[in-house]
Amino acid sequence: MTHKVIVWGLGNIGVPAVRAVVANRGLELVGAITHDPSKVGRDVGELCDLGPVGVKISDDPVSLLATVKPDAVVYAASSDLRPDDALNDVELCLRAGANVVNTGLYALLHPPSAPPKLKARLDEAGRVGSASLFVSGIDPGWALDILPLLVSGVATSIDCVRVQEFFNYAYYDQPDVVRNVIGFGGSMDEVPLMLLPGVPLSVWGVVVRTLADGLGLELDEVTEFVERRPLEKTIEVDGMGTFTEGTQGAFRFEVSGRVGDKFPVVVEHVTRITDNIALDWPSPSGHGCHRVVIEGRPRIEVTVVADDGNASPGAGGNATAAGRVVNAIPAVCAAAPGVIGALDLPLVTGRGLFPNS
Repeated sequence: MTHKVIVWGLGNIGVPAVRAVVANRGLELVGAITHDPSKVGRDVGELCDLGPVGVKISDDPVSLLATVKPDAVVYAASSDLRPDDALNDVELCLRAGANVVNTGLYALLHPPSAPPKLKARLDEAGRVGSASLFVSGIDPGWALDILPLLVSGVATSIDCVRVQEFFNYAYYDQPDVVRNVIGFGGSMDEVPLMLLPGVPLSVWGVVVRTLADGLGLELDEVTEFVERRPLEKTIEVDGMGTFTEGTQGAFRFEVSGRVGDKFPVVVEHVTRITDNIALDWPSPSGHGCHRVVIEGRPRIEVTVVADDGNASPGAGGNATAAGRVVNAIPAVCAAAPGVIGALDLPLVTGRGLFPNS
């Protein structure tokens, strides 16, 4: 069975999502939606370096949903700074009978701990349209939930599952987010949106709870810890401009699940705007990676580096985030209506991605 798919949003996630849909023999790209007037009417394949694919970009989601009646929508439009609009768009798709996969609505990644009113709203929309919503990506997403759980299954005893992201945000192609959400280049006297008390907990706590569920752990508490460092000298970053000495240049945080006096599940981020800062903190080889460390017997460490062809860890990570949700579409379409999580799906593989097979 071939599933008809629309990709909504054609930025850092939407472009690789289009490529992933076109490459998958079990999916058919039937539409593309943008909020950018300059892209409307173009063949989406040309925008994504694929050449013409016969699908014109639209700015009218209501009409497109009604006309092509997709089985699924990859909702890749930004939601960080427009969460209400994003939720309205997702609800529109669900009520129209389209299953939705998304990488940005983090509060819904672990359905049992989602805000009750929000989950009830989208569950109801899913019931009306007989459609499901699945939120994942890379981080939060597959590198922090499914991969660690898979690796844990080959251990003989476990003391702690630690999942880590190391990243230099000079290689992240969203300057406004880097400065205004993450806070690089901002005053050390001001806490950026991403690091406000409770925000790391709300975004990455869902990963900790997913891991705990998968490992059969009853958590007593989920905690957060944040540490920041200023730049020791002014730097220039291509495409982003000047980051001044004394402004935020690095931070690390941990979101941990506590059982008694132990922390058996930990999510750790070590994040910089230049490689030459906070050298006493853990560092990756290269500019970014994800790592799973199983402390126990045996000790197991798995490092993931993704390259989408341009040596940018940000682009590589975005491509895997898109791949995760796109390749999950058949399983999401087969799932019960409403909000579903990673543990509700079967193993998602690269079935259909090999050419001529």
